[in-house]
Amino acid sequence: MNQLLNAVTYPISVAPGASRLFTDFCAGAAGAFIALDENRRERPPLPPHWPELVRVLAEQNPSPAAAHALEALRRGAGMVATGQQVGLFGGQVLTPLKAATAVARARKATAAGQPHAALFWLASEDHDFAEINSVAFPAGKELRTLAWSPAEQPAARPVGRIVLDDSILPLVEQAAEILGPSAAAEALAEAYQPGRTLAQAFARFYSAIFAAQGLLIVDAAERTLHRMGAPVLRAALERADELHAALLERNRALEAAGYHAQVAVAEQSSLLFLIDEHTAARVALKRTPAGGPEPDGLWQAGPRSYSTADLIGILETEPERISPSALLRPVFQDFLLSTSAIIGGPAEIAYFAQSAVLYERILGRKTPAFPRLSATLIEPAVAELLRRHDLTPEQIFGEDPTSLAQRLAERTMPAEGRRRLAATAQALDAEVDALVGWMRSLDQGLGQSAETAAGKMRYQMDRLHRLAENFQLQREASLGRHAQALCQAIFPGGAMQERVHGAAYYFARHGMELAEALAAQAADSCVGHVALWL
Repeated sequence: MNQLLNAVTYPISVAPGASRLFTDFCAGAAGAFIALDENRRERPPLPPHWPELVRVLAEQNPSPAAAHALEALRRGAGMVATGQQVGLFGGQVLTPLKAATAVARARKATAAGQPHAALFWLASEDHDFAEINSVAFPAGKELRTLAWSPAEQPAARPVGRIVLDDSILPLVEQAAEILGPSAAAEALAEAYQPGRTLAQAFARFYSAIFAAQGLLIVDAAERTLHRMGAPVLRAALERADELHAALLERNRALEAAGYHAQVAVAEQSSLLFLIDEHTAARVALKRTPAGGPEPDGLWQAGPRSYSTADLIGILETEPERISPSALLRPVFQDFLLSTSAIIGGPAEIAYFAQSAVLYERILGRKTPAFPRLSATLIEPAVAELLRRHDLTPEQIFGEDPTSLAQRLAERTMPAEGRRRLAATAQALDAEVDALVGWMRSLDQGLGQSAETAAGKMRYQMDRLHRLAENFQLQREASLGRHAQALCQAIFPGGAMQERVHGAAYYFARHGMELAEALAAQAADSCVGHVALWL
């Protein structure tokens, strides 16, 4: 049984790149822009389409493991939702972190007397293939990147609909070689088979990984679900100018508060894409405001123009061809699922700050948002290196192998050498500062020249320090290897592990039970970045 031997939570601000909006949100200080109702337990009213929705969910989740959650939904249980793009071989670690958080939140609500199920929404309508066609697995001393290039290169069409061909099989074999024999590797090989779409393969893999937790997975790109969510898409068509103005006003409010707008709202941008009936390409719909010969305004999708009535006609007959943007997607999702709470990462939280005005105008309510579990997974070999060098994971953030190696060399330098270097640097600073001050008192120009010369002296002192560190690195070649290993494991390529490492690697090495361990950790109400020793 996999157990987390240790977990240390750091302030969320230790994670490089976190925006002020996200850190304020985690501190409970962004309530003016994002719903933060921690105490609300009631689910929104059941929509008329609820029985049909549950039927579709049952069709998409045929595993016996989903039976309990489906039955709870039939009885009116609420939904805690999260989601992610359908990345190759399960995508990055952040994906199961989201799923685990949804599971933990659903359990918490259920324990409080309000039954809830956890659901993972496949962002299968996104069209950036380059964002999802590769995955990086730790493999000894390197990160091995596996990238899929299908025989027929996909156009800018929804990636979830791309069908795996025989070119996926050699990649599955390479993944199996890296991951080694395990239940997770078997689940991955079984999921990613020719003939399945990327969305189907992704769903099949995570259905196996989170089977014990009863996680439901939905791909809403199909016609039936788009028809159920059509009222949101129709509102985005008929009230386009009103919603666009509201978003512009929200962006100004965010910027006035010192925050940023995650999504730029251009003059002609809209909240919708159109799936081309011939090429299946996902084309952004651009808006020409009402006026002139077309009182309801016009829409442009590539070279073709449409009236609002044209697009409503498509929505009524082929609803799957109207696709929501990143800002509209959570509104579409929460209308469809009657979501009680939504789980997001740093970028999605910023989306919610903008989408809130769409929630208010289209749904008349805002869904409370919660941050996903943010974590760095520390394997035993990496933990041993951290202990050997008396380092903590957050001390690796912001480092690269070269800078970390220099740091390790300084730490292992003989005490006498460290003492002499520190004493000399301190004495130099004191004497030079006094000398420059005296020369400046004689003449301002002389003082400026003295400051320039002093800077060169300090540079040479720093150079002496680096020479000593480099000598230490040459004497102890293992320091460079250790620095490389630590950065690769904790801060690969200058990014957080959860955004780079493929999640399947950790389930293959530490067992499917890791899903439960992550859900247990996500139940901790303390918001921060967690180092998890496996």
